[in-house]
Formats: sequence, structure tokens, C-alpha cells
Amino acid sequence: MPFQKQNYFQRRTKPKGPKANERIRAPEVQVISSDGKNLGTLKTEEAINIAREEGLDLIEISPNANPPICKIIDIGKYKYDLQKKANKAKKKQKIINLKEIKLRPVTEIHDYNFKIKNAQKFLTKGDKVKFTVQFRGREMQHTNLGHKLMDRIIQDTASLGKIEIEPKFEGRQIIMIIQPL
Repeated sequence: MPFQKQNYFQRRTKPKGPKANERIRAPEVQVISSDGKNLGTLKTEEAINIAREEGLDLIEISPNANPPICKIIDIGKYKYDLQKKANKAKKKQKIINLKEIKLRPVTEIHDYNFKIKNAQKFLTKGDKVKFTVQFRGREMQHTNLGHKLMDRIIQDTASLGKIEIEPKFEGRQIIMIIQPL
């Protein structure tokens, strides 16, 4: 007798997708036929036999119902339709990025205008913009300059975005987030 290696640590993977045929554990199920008619509550074995006669599978659609609701359809087609729905939902979702713009209370007007132009470009694309005004050294004594700068930013971006997070002081910086309209 040849030696057979047993793999004790083999990972057991759960079967993906809905329960079908013999994997359905409920003693009775509510059955919907392949043409959409309700066949009523049947014993699971009886429902599986009906599905096999049609050459299809019995698939558990709603496992949390009492009794579970099962439908007689082809499992390959059902999985394909689920995948199509998931892809369609994924296409429709919009990803919003957060762009950060850092300023200082002594930022010159040209640099400020350049950064505001970039912020407006980000907002028109649909991204959120996080403005950070950083203070260094003695600038901490003039936090009012940072608040004035934030007010100016709010006025300049009012046509494209609205404030999501009001300007607030955190450590040595003032932070504000503007989201697109």
C-alpha cells in the first residue's frame, strides 16, 4: 500500500454564491417555478426533484425568510446575472478624491490666485478640497490673518463649492474642507 500524504492544514474554502440543490438545509422551502409562478411550500427534496425534471437547479434566493424562498433556474445564468448587476452598480458609483492645498498666512497674492485657480479646477472635476493654513513661529500670534485668509477662500470658491467642514484650529494650522455643489 503506497503512502498517501494527508494535508491536515488544508484551507477549506466556502463555496461562493447562493446555496443550490443539496446545499439547502431547510426541511421546507417556498418554491417559485422557472416561469415565475408560485408553487407554494414544498419539501426540499421534492422541490429539488421538480427542478431536476426541468433540467435546472433549485437556488435559495432569500435564505432569511421563513420558510426560505427558492427559485428554479439555471445556476450559471443566475450567477452571470448577479455579476452583471454588480458591474452595473460599480460603473454608476462616483469616486470622490480629497485634494489638499496648503497655504501660509503670508502667502503672496499671485501664489494665492494660482492655488485658488487649482482649487476651482478640482471642484469642477467633482473632488473635495482641503485647505490648510499653517503657522510657524511668531505667526501663531497673528491667527486672525489665517481666519481672514479662510474667509477670502470661502468667498472665492462660493460659486463652485460649499463648506463641508468649517474652518477650525488644530495645533499650528487652520483646516477647512469644501465640497463641490
